[in-house]
Amino acid sequence: MATDTSAPQVGMMLYGVVPSDVEPTGSARGVGDPPGDVTTVTEKDLTALVSEVPLDRPLGRPNDLTAYQRLLDGTAAVAPVLPVRFGTVLRDPDAVRQLLADQHDTIAPLLKRLEGRVEYVVRGRYAEDAVLGEILDADPYARRLREDIHERAEEETTQQRMALGERINGAIEAMRQADTQTTVNRLGRVVEDLVVAEPTHELDAVHVPVLVEQDRRSEFDAVLAELADEWDGRVELRRLGPAAPYDFVTRLAADRDT
Repeated sequence: MATDTSAPQVGMMLYGVVPSDVEPTGSARGVGDPPGDVTTVTEKDLTALVSEVPLDRPLGRPNDLTAYQRLLDGTAAVAPVLPVRFGTVLRDPDAVRQLLADQHDTIAPLLKRLEGRVEYVVRGRYAEDAVLGEILDADPYARRLREDIHERAEEETTQQRMALGERINGAIEAMRQADTQTTVNRLGRVVEDLVVAEPTHELDAVHVPVLVEQDRRSEFDAVLAELADEWDGRVELRRLGPAAPYDFVTRLAADRDT
């Protein structure tokens, strides 16, 4: 019997795992162009959110990552979801069921812990003029360097510019550590868990993903409002989310194993 080799070979892209009573909405879309329909594969009390993807199409385009995050973040707003690493593709629904069966005793308790909890990310960015003024007020040597640079030709002040840049960068790092610790101390009273993430910009003040119980969202918002008031004009504070618990999957699994 002849085999049709013209049909594209497809696999099952995994997005995340949810309790078996959770169903995606009819408008849920996954990766691809056009975006694939999101369906489910269920094994006992676990359901995987999946979509078909051509095996000859590489994943990793910006639109793919956006679709992955949009689906998981939208799910996290209404149900516990355990994200699966982006780009995970299995052969077929049977392979997905086997994965759920093999990992059931790990996944089920993690989903239980995520009930009623979502991730937010607290980001803060220093106001450049304000923080520079703060640094110069506290560092007479940096202030003298800056005055010297302004009074002389650029080609004559290479060393001074390097020295000033090093002092400013060092001062920002010290401020970042102090402000991050303040954020951790304040938020630690009202969140389930938190992590300190690396800065992604030289003027980043804080970058702290948090896991928040939805019943304590108002307390969380109140603490952020207090910080925003205290840092008004110095740090622009933002709250991103709700999102799937990307930053906590490994921590939750490690906690379970200890």
